[in-house]
Amino acid sequence: MEDQGFWDDAAKAQEFMKEKTTLESTVKGWAALKDKLDDLEVVFELTNEEGGGDLLPELQSELTGLEAAVSKSELALMLSGPHDKNNAIVTVHPGAGGTESQDWAEMLMRMYLRWAERRGFKTEIVDILPGDEAGIKSATFEVIGENAYGYLKSEAGVHRLVRISPFDSAKRRHTSFSSVFVYPEIEDDVEVAIDEKDLRIDTYRASGAGGQHVNKTSSAIRITHIPTNIVVQCQDERSQFKNKAKAMKVLRSRLYDLEVKKKEEAMDKVHAEKKEITWGSQIRSYVFMPYQLVKDVRTGHEVGNITSVMDGDLDGFIEAYLLGKRATPGTGDLE
Repeated sequence: MEDQGFWDDAAKAQEFMKEKTTLESTVKGWAALKDKLDDLEVVFELTNEEGGGDLLPELQSELTGLEAAVSKSELALMLSGPHDKNNAIVTVHPGAGGTESQDWAEMLMRMYLRWAERRGFKTEIVDILPGDEAGIKSATFEVIGENAYGYLKSEAGVHRLVRISPFDSAKRRHTSFSSVFVYPEIEDDVEVAIDEKDLRIDTYRASGAGGQHVNKTSSAIRITHIPTNIVVQCQDERSQFKNKAKAMKVLRSRLYDLEVKKKEEAMDKVHAEKKEITWGSQIRSYVFMPYQLVKDVRTGHEVGNITSVMDGDLDGFIEAYLLGKRATPGTGDLE
């Protein structure tokens, strides 16, 4: 037991030193920006002197660079939550509307996978349920990379699509909704109490791509947490053991997220994903017709190049949300 105490203390000391180094680096970074601003103020005063006009182009260039550096530092502060650095677990569900909404859900999944690829993050599909004709009925995947949850937490909520439906022979305009849920992957040192007696574990044959093995063995796992009725499943791996381990990881994250949200509700911190998947509850609209525009209703940030957005160009929306939290204290975050 004494040896265990030693290692626990050593781990705490290591974590303390890591946090201390991070804080010192942050302070030095802001101090350097302050020094840069002081230098530019001197240059600005010189431009008011005779012949100082020649310094204006250089001043403008330096100011632009300083503004970008300040925004980058502010964004880093917005990613300082206790779980922001963690990997993210993302679940996409279509709203009412059958094939149209299921297709939209698959488009959203592809958008996030492409975003992750752009940032050099790894992704792993945990579970996916194909739609009846097209799209998906649900999908859960993991995004693995530094600050993955910190970035993707801004995407939790209802996403609205307006387009000419490819499934409508009359070529009418349709509105579809899908919801995105985002959870931090909870590390092993975070205690989440799960009683085995509260779990119902079912095995079944995996569906979809995967070769003959998928159809011959019951390797897929479905875990139901009876007290909360949370259901998670995984069929990505050929090993039943590995599928169970992945499903338990998702369950731990969802249970932790549930407890945090209970505390937030007491403080009127209701997350966007708790809204009904219908009109008026969306966080972002994607309009393909009669014009092209993607607009975030929370921040007002909008982009006219919808093809680029659907191909994973989301950084502008994510940064606008994170930086906007400066002016909106108490917005939903996992603390």
